[in-house]
Amino acid sequence: MKTEQRTTRHNEARPANRKVVRRLALLAVGMFGFGFAMWPLYEVFCDITGLGGRSVQIAENNQGAMTSEREIQLRFLATTNSALPWVFQPQEKTKTVKLGEMSETLYLAMNPTDEAMLGHATYNVVPPEASLYFVKTECFCFTEQLLKAHETREMPVYYYIQADLPEHIREVTLSYTFYRNDNEDALAQALASPSSQD
Repeated sequence: MKTEQRTTRHNEARPANRKVVRRLALLAVGMFGFGFAMWPLYEVFCDITGLGGRSVQIAENNQGAMTSEREIQLRFLATTNSALPWVFQPQEKTKTVKLGEMSETLYLAMNPTDEAMLGHATYNVVPPEASLYFVKTECFCFTEQLLKAHETREMPVYYYIQADLPEHIREVTLSYTFYRNDNEDALAQALASPSSQD
């Protein structure tokens, strides 16, 4: 009798177990698909919002760029992540620029420690709508930066703001945050490159 009861319970549990296994398998496939789609979704999100500077346009040059007599105020900000003990700041806090006109600004980075460090800068443009009109032609944020012990370096940014910037935008903020790259292989490779020997 007991054996029959166990068999009956076992047979009743099989369909329930199969349902659970199917649901778990579907959940795993869904999570994998979501993880696979995260990067393109992140890029679309950043393009829309301007976060991470993703929607800032990068140009080789500004040939054919329209110019305007209209001027706007630019603000420059700089911060470092807590893991990177560099001193990092803009050389100028604000600047008035003409739309469509090529401009330059300098940031200053200093490594006050006794060891070489590798850093990478991310940037944001505020308001996000302005990021669609902010064109960088050269920037230290395009590549990782190596600073040796006690090294100080000026880092230029060459840019222009397109002349069709919406009228209601009168001030734009360009901000950078430097993060430390702790990858020892990347640091060793940067130290071994010919440009670091200068």
